[in-house]
Amino acid sequence: MLTAGQTITLDVERPVAGGRMLARHDGQVVLVSGAIPGERVAARVERAARSVAHADTVEVLVPSPDRRPAGDWRCGGREYAHIAYERQRALKADVIGDAFRRIGRLPLSAPPEVMASPEAGYRLRARFHVANGRLGFFREGSHALCEAAATGQLSDGAVAWLAAAQQALTPRLAGSLVAVELAENVPGSERAVHVEVREAVDRAALAVLGDGIMGLSAHGSSSPAVDVVAGSPLVTESLLLSDNGALALLLSRNVRSFFQGNRFLLESLLRHVLSLLAPGPLADLYAGVGLFGLAAAAMGQEAVTLVEGDPTSGADLESNARVFGDRVRVIRRSVEAALTGRLGPVATCLVDPPRTGLSDGARAGVIRLAAPRVVYVSCDVATLARDSRALVDAGYGLTGLTAVDLFPATAHIETVAVFDREVR
Repeated sequence: MLTAGQTITLDVERPVAGGRMLARHDGQVVLVSGAIPGERVAARVERAARSVAHADTVEVLVPSPDRRPAGDWRCGGREYAHIAYERQRALKADVIGDAFRRIGRLPLSAPPEVMASPEAGYRLRARFHVANGRLGFFREGSHALCEAAATGQLSDGAVAWLAAAQQALTPRLAGSLVAVELAENVPGSERAVHVEVREAVDRAALAVLGDGIMGLSAHGSSSPAVDVVAGSPLVTESLLLSDNGALALLLSRNVRSFFQGNRFLLESLLRHVLSLLAPGPLADLYAGVGLFGLAAAAMGQEAVTLVEGDPTSGADLESNARVFGDRVRVIRRSVEAALTGRLGPVATCLVDPPRTGLSDGARAGVIRLAAPRVVYVSCDVATLARDSRALVDAGYGLTGLTAVDLFPATAHIETVAVFDREVR
């Protein structure tokens, strides 16, 4: 059996979920980082068990033609940064197919299409950690700080604010900060920041971080109460819902609210999801600030019910929904609790759960709702495949699958699956 610290030679076979590639050494499976299928690499074993070992590439012996310079690819979770972009998309399609085959026991007839994104400056949201007077990302698998700007994921405006904030940090202020969250709107014209501090919020000390942003809020680690230090912690989007630009959706969101993270593909994802909704009542579960459900209402969909249990996102959702009056219903409860009540009749059940996928209660509730169509927006293909198996076992057929590369150069992929209830 392999042991930690050992250096081995591997022929890399295929990608797996999470960013590593699968190889074998004397029959033992090795999941290796920093490699590309088809390469031969020298790798150092990080840890090993009887069934699988994890290793890190230390030298590329036979490189792939798709290898490119990547800098510190471990910074910001950029596990695919060393891979040419078109190959990244192909590998992500392979990962989706592998998850559906192994976890969902649902072999796909062909790899799904993966919608492409520009790689630079795509992030609408970022969370920075603080150490030694610096703000940055953690290197993958560690608490070592690395330079967020060097990843290329942030807009020029976010990079400029980050540099100015670091310059403004006094040793005392740096020591009080735990983490910093930043949110921008799509054009980058609005930016808001929220900080978590170790003790009570000191508004005067934090005010130096307010330059170049719309608003600044804060809370102490021991208390969830949020203090608005300056301006407004909201940013506003105007999203075009049609190609001709005749219809737009206005959404405001708090810096702490969940929102899709790619400025270049946000409208494309939104329009794609809208195109999948069946005529008739819509239940939008995990509605966030209302991206999908309120867009459907703006497009004329009647009887839209939106469910959101997070207090911050739920408050934004309620505010954004007011313009639609009685055409929409907002339920500020957990999805599990909402599904114990009456949501139906529903023509489409739209779910966009967190990375953990549907909980047992939510999965059972969606199946019990028995909507003719389920549209599932997922940021984790493994939990999507697991939940897909449950839906198929409950009488649904998988009728559509599309991938959207919201996180280029990373191992993450957004997947949109469509399930139609089979008539028996």
